[in-house]
Parts: sequence; C-alpha cells; structure tokens
Amino acid sequence: MSFSACVLTLYPEMFPGALGLSLAGRALEAGTWSLEAIQIRGFATDRHRTVDDTPAGGGAGMVMRADVLAKAIDHASPEGDARPRLLMSPRGKPLTQARVRELAAGPGAVILCGRFEGVDQRVIDARGLEEVSIGDFILSGGEPAALVLLDAVVRLV
Repeated sequence: MSFSACVLTLYPEMFPGALGLSLAGRALEAGTWSLEAIQIRGFATDRHRTVDDTPAGGGAGMVMRADVLAKAIDHASPEGDARPRLLMSPRGKPLTQARVRELAAGPGAVILCGRFEGVDQRVIDARGLEEVSIGDFILSGGEPAALVLLDAVVRLV
C-alpha cells in the first residue's frame, strides 16, 4: 500500500517543492507515495472565484469561506475515505514524531492549508478536521507547514 497525500491549497504550484527531490522525490517517482495538490479556488462559484469572507461570528480579518472549503474537502475526501483530514494551523495540536509514525503507517492524509486569519470554524467542526501545528509561530499560510509534515511522514514511508 502506498501513502496518498492530497493537499488543498490556494497555491498548488508550491507542491511537491522540496519533496520532489532527493529520497522523497525518488519515492514519489517510484509510486511509494503519491501527492495531489488541489486548487481551492476551483470550488468557488462566483465570477471572481472568491475564497475569503468575514468571520460568521464577527471579528477582525477574513477567513476562508465555509461553502468553498466544504466542496473542496468533499471532493478530495469523499465519504468512506479512511485518510485523516488535517488542517495546518498555529492553534493546532503540536506535531510529534509519534503522530508522524501514525500517519506514515496509514493510507495517507488530506491536508488543508489555511490562509488569511484561518478557516471558518463551521468547516472544522462539520468536516472533522484535525488541527495540526508545526510550532508556536505564524506562517503566511499552511503550505510550508504541510511540506514539513509530509517530509517527516515520507521519510518513514
């Protein structure tokens, strides 16, 4: 069985990035693991392909739209998909080597890369997203964090 990663992002061109090189890259070419990067904007329905909106409960900044993310997640991870659904977030549970081992032993992961002030909480709850953090700092988006997580997992695969 190979590890199948699906990354939901506004910047699919960031993948595979460094994961396309060295051992991870050779394993990707050999089919030991697979990677699909999906453009979230493709699930927006308005003319401008809008993916951000004001938070439903109010507050500063913008969050990623619940309706667009729900469609993207449902496309990438239909009912019955055994892969965990991860959200890269600075407020998530810290990534540990034990969690990396669990992920590497599984069928793969669907990874949502947040942007703006984060993801609408309704999506996190309704789609059972597990928030994962790579450290107590804030990045411009979840993509670099997803690359770190995948590097750690693929190293074990």
